[in-house]
Amino acid sequence: QVQLVESGGGLVQAGGSLRLFCAASGRTGSSYTMGWFRQAPGKDREIVAAINWSGSNTYYADSVKGRFTISRDAAKNTVYLQMNSLKPEDTAVYYCAADSLDYGLGTTKLEYDTWGQGTQVTVSS
Repeated sequence: QVQLVESGGGLVQAGGSLRLFCAASGRTGSSYTMGWFRQAPGKDREIVAAINWSGSNTYYADSVKGRFTISRDAAKNTVYLQMNSLKPEDTAVYYCAADSLDYGLGTTKLEYDTWGQGTQVTVSS
């Protein structure tokens, strides 16, 4: 089993930047596809970005393309989400997730079996 811990969330003004971190421990997921999801109040959890085990393939939701960048450092067992040009609609709890069952570059929450506890991102207008 791999455990995931997110950090880096906070309060930022619109147009600002934040970098989220997802640290993996336990049976480390260096060979797992990793994803970032977010969930705003009253809304379903949605994919933000995903990255395959080697970092050679990524996916971004249309709403964050060109603003967010997902990356990973296998040596540090860490996945990052660099968020630039933040908007109030980016406000949500952001979750890191791991696919240990090898669904491929999954874009739905059903394709991920391990989740972190989440980190709050709030963007003020």
